[in-house]
Amino acid sequence: MSNEQTGKQSGRGATVPVRLGERSYDVVIEPGLLTHAGEWLAPLAGRRPLVIVADVNVADHLAALGGALDSVGVGHRSIVLPAGEASKSWATLERLTDQLLALGVERGDHVVALGGGVIGDLVGFASAILKRGCRFVQIPTTLLAQVDSSVGGKTGINARAGKNLIGAFHQPRLVLIDPDVLDTLPTRQVRAGYAEVVKYGLIDDADFFAWCERHGAALLAGDPAARTHAIAHAVAAKARIVAEDEHETNGRRALLNLGHTFGHALEAEAGFSDRLLHGEAVAAGCALAFAFSAATGRCSAADAERVAAHWRDSGLPDGLAAAGIDAPAERLVEHMRHDKKMEAGTLPFLLTRGIGQTYLDRGVALGEVEAFLAAQPRAAASASVTATD
Repeated sequence: MSNEQTGKQSGRGATVPVRLGERSYDVVIEPGLLTHAGEWLAPLAGRRPLVIVADVNVADHLAALGGALDSVGVGHRSIVLPAGEASKSWATLERLTDQLLALGVERGDHVVALGGGVIGDLVGFASAILKRGCRFVQIPTTLLAQVDSSVGGKTGINARAGKNLIGAFHQPRLVLIDPDVLDTLPTRQVRAGYAEVVKYGLIDDADFFAWCERHGAALLAGDPAARTHAIAHAVAAKARIVAEDEHETNGRRALLNLGHTFGHALEAEAGFSDRLLHGEAVAAGCALAFAFSAATGRCSAADAERVAAHWRDSGLPDGLAAAGIDAPAERLVEHMRHDKKMEAGTLPFLLTRGIGQTYLDRGVALGEVEAFLAAQPRAAASASVTATD
């Protein structure tokens, strides 16, 4: 991984720039960063207190961040919300915006999102609409949020019709990533985040996928060097793509959705619940995208099996059965019809010509996808992905 890819590097971490003109910002990646985050946040706070929004699962991290702010004399107040995907809702958004207004948040203030992807998406969206836009900082505490949702400015909530259908592009002013916070994360959550790490290799970096095959087990076991390298590489890859296509208008940023069209249908079938975590759905979705590509002659069966094998080796689902999905194909396709990328009745799919060769295909018939899904092995009716760690 070159300096050009990751920006400034030190022996312990890296600073990755997200280059978006006047909306540019840095992603700082450093083990132990949370304990001295006040040094980064003090210049943004000025003389105003910071409001930290967290969920109930990160109480220890909230205390550590509060101590870091106290050490540099920055005032702070906190809002603690329920954990889980259910918090990405109109009801929680209303509650959060009312609380932010009650605390007197001004347009020039910075709201700090401390937590996983749910908190980041929710706080980002609240910041985008509060007083027509205030500023926010991302401090992601899950691997999935560190390598994906905290970078790039996509914010939003879910609707009855589907995931992330209501939202806005709203870039953070700063992203602070401390790989050490992953030490407290359940193993299942780390695996789910790892799916998004591997995705970057599948998109356009076959060498990085090979790195994941060699070092993924060490990363999942908590090896600090492997973890920091993977986070920095993934963030740099996303920053590069976002800089080329911030609002997903030229098709380049759409590549980041590899596995998501299939995966969101699986999440919808699971009720957007802990029955199937987002990263697990992405892993299964990537496996299905490769399997569909192989079944339709776009890529080799060997590449599709290589991807599926890596998911199995990593403890992640490699298709419908492993994801605990037994729904009929027509119902899964109906979920896809609600995808926010639907345009003029056509749903673009991220497919592949091989590992590291993902492309956007706008000519896929949903009937062809339905026939493919109908032929896939399914879970027993009572099966589901469950947390074991």
